[in-house]
Amino acid sequence: MVRKRERRVPPSSEQRKDPFETATRVDRTGDSASDRKLVTSFVLLCIVVIPAVSVLFYYVKNTPHATHTVSQENQRGLIKTDVTYQEILTEHTKVSENASHRHYTYPILAYITTWNSKGYEMAKRFNNKFTHLSPVWYDLKSQGNSLVLEGRHNADIGWISALRKSGEASVLPRVVLEAFPKELLRKKTLRDKAIDLILTECQEMEYDGIVLESWSRWAAYGVLHDPDMRIMALEFIKQLGHALHSAPSVRNSKQQHLQLVYVIGPPQSEKLQAHDFGPHDLQSLSAAVDGFSLMTYDFSGPHKPGPNAPLQWIRLTLQFLLGIRNSAAKSVARKIFLGINFYGNDFLLSEGEGGGGAITGRDYLNLLEKHRPEFQWEKNSGEHYFVYSDDNDDKHAVFYPSLMSVSMRLDEARQWGIGISIWEIGQGLDYFFDLL
Repeated sequence: MVRKRERRVPPSSEQRKDPFETATRVDRTGDSASDRKLVTSFVLLCIVVIPAVSVLFYYVKNTPHATHTVSQENQRGLIKTDVTYQEILTEHTKVSENASHRHYTYPILAYITTWNSKGYEMAKRFNNKFTHLSPVWYDLKSQGNSLVLEGRHNADIGWISALRKSGEASVLPRVVLEAFPKELLRKKTLRDKAIDLILTECQEMEYDGIVLESWSRWAAYGVLHDPDMRIMALEFIKQLGHALHSAPSVRNSKQQHLQLVYVIGPPQSEKLQAHDFGPHDLQSLSAAVDGFSLMTYDFSGPHKPGPNAPLQWIRLTLQFLLGIRNSAAKSVARKIFLGINFYGNDFLLSEGEGGGGAITGRDYLNLLEKHRPEFQWEKNSGEHYFVYSDDNDDKHAVFYPSLMSVSMRLDEARQWGIGISIWEIGQGLDYFFDLL
């Protein structure tokens, strides 16, 4: 079962336009060449047909080519654009015997979900490759006139104990702030209660801090459009951060305080909307937050089929949030965890509303075994994809990470000197971890 991150953001005239209004009318009788031409057109439209003001930033002249990660996959010649389904089916389980060696030396935050048990296994198997592990366990909700923190029943103490015996990764469970934001942000008693619940849980369960997700929820409720409420929202995050920093780590003597990582989404366009998290917000929170988990994925969807996270869009997002690569940007950049998806998408290319959705590595391998597809490399997005027809003769386009696409995103992050965050490690293929 696969679930993607949700960014429940109100619609805006400045968001990306739907470039597939006419392109989704597929000729089901076309041959494979026309299919490839069709999907290539989809991808080009998805990347190029965006608000005109963003096109300039999509073309990054001065970005140097990255050097690919030196890994077992590189040595075996598997990091390439001309991949085949046979290679993937044969090689995806083959990983280095040295599972602890790190090729990516900046911080790595890995998400683990309760609905995908493989993530727990991968966290233990490749424990030493991660600096932060975030199991998706908690929700902070309104309960009458008060608040309640739900999710302790999800906590796996034995798993945490096993992790700490073999590695040093910080365990920061994710907390989603579901409480009614207007009441929470306006009432000091509720703000204090929220912080107390989080602090108490961290201390009683001996966590190293939390990953907080709230911005997308506040955007969905519309509170960020109110300037006063927006200030209160930022102040609450600062208050929480300072409270965590004032609390000593019960478990880790090397770590002086509890950590706060905050989840943010990419701006929808160069012209910021009220609900967007922008550069000034990043600077404002930098002293109170230890890291920012940037969700640079979900670029496309069932109604706009295309790549999951176009590389040039990632560059645009980093340039917009951090500015040029200079010493001033580095102080904030070092707190960024660039989002990399380990899931893919299987989009239905048919007339009407479209369809399909997220797939895991297991789903992907099943598709390869059944359809034996021919892969295409889309250089503008830096992603592989293939087309197949299902039992009803409906055409699908599948975008799923490859060694090449993951390696390129690691190289991009390395050039910025930033960390990465992976959503989520149970959905990828085993040999992806050799790149980390």
